[in-house]
Formats: sequence, C-alpha cells, structure tokens
Amino acid sequence: MAGLTEQTQEWSGEFGRSYTDRNDLGLEEIEKLYLAQFGISRRELNTEFLGNLPRDLSILEVGCNVGNQLAFLSEMGFTRLAGVEVQDYALARARERLPDALLVRGSALALPFPDGVFDLVFTSGVLIHIHPDHLPKVLAEVHRVTRDWIWGLEYFAPTSTEVSYRGQQSLLWKAPFANLYLRSFSDLTYMQERWLPYQGNSGNVDSMYLLRKLE
Repeated sequence: MAGLTEQTQEWSGEFGRSYTDRNDLGLEEIEKLYLAQFGISRRELNTEFLGNLPRDLSILEVGCNVGNQLAFLSEMGFTRLAGVEVQDYALARARERLPDALLVRGSALALPFPDGVFDLVFTSGVLIHIHPDHLPKVLAEVHRVTRDWIWGLEYFAPTSTEVSYRGQQSLLWKAPFANLYLRSFSDLTYMQERWLPYQGNSGNVDSMYLLRKLE
C-alpha cells in the first residue's frame, strides 16, 4: 500500500486493532466523554462549525477508524459521506455502521482520490499521529482532494511537541495544525477556531478549526 511508514505499520497492525477495540463506542458514550473532557459535546461542536453548511456537501474523513465521526455527520443530515482508513479491522466495522458511505482502505500520505473531488475534508485526532517528517505530505494530500473546506480537531501546542503514547515514542505529536495549513498553502483562509482545554487544569488543549480555499 502506498504511504507505508513506521506509524502506518503500527496503526494497521495489532497496536491499531487494540486502539479500535478501546474506542469502538456508541455516539452517546462519545458524547459523555466529550462533556467530561471538554465541557461541551461533539454534537454541539459539529453544529457550531458545520451547522450552516449545505447538507449535500461531499465530505471525506481521513482516518475514519470505525466511522463514529461520520455517523455524527449522518445524524446531522449530511448524506454524501466518505472515509479512508489504513486499518482493515476498523474499516470492516465502519462499513457495518455506515453502509451508505464510501469507505476505502488507504493512507493519508497518498489519498486514493482525484484532485478537488470533495467539498470538505477533515481529520479528528489523526494528524497528531503523523510523524513531523511526513506531516507536510499529509497536509498536501488533504489540501489536494478538497475543493472548498478543511476541518479538523487535533491536539494543540504552539510548536510541534512529541508526547509519549501508551508508553511508546514516535506515535503522537501535538502541534498548531491550523497554522501549519495556513503557512503551507497561500489559497487557504482562516474561518474559525476554538480551543478546548481539558478539564482538570492539566494544561492540555485541543483545537477545532475550519479553513476555506480562496476562489
């Protein structure tokens, strides 16, 4: 498969399968986690950022895992949904959950789609798992396949910072992902961003952002 790296090997193997088993939750369980962690639900965040967009937009999630975030968008009334996922095990579960979505196996480093084929492309907790050496290519792939919007929710830091993940290195980085897009592509404009501090004064924060391509 194109785009195979140390990280994609981990996520497509037993390590990734264990992640999928831990995170194969119902939407209401996810809502409880968001409320406990951020004091706001994922549904509320989705409505804040996407509530005014047409429901016939074509939407791609890069790194869809079992399809939870796509399921939230389907619930909102979005009907043209697609996902790409490196892990066969997670992809099979996503196909059971979202039989009407286009769900394919592939890497964020080489998205198996033509240029500008989607109206909106997004990630949710995926860019954080891309090695900084490979991140420019992933950002370029997201930028390449969207004709309009880029949306994301990722672990934020002012500069790229590695974080130990379940006792392992080279699997998690926090960074200013919205700013990295804007620095990389002159045709992107900043539409909206919300910082989501973790409850309990840990100092950790996530960022949800929405960017748009200039015409």
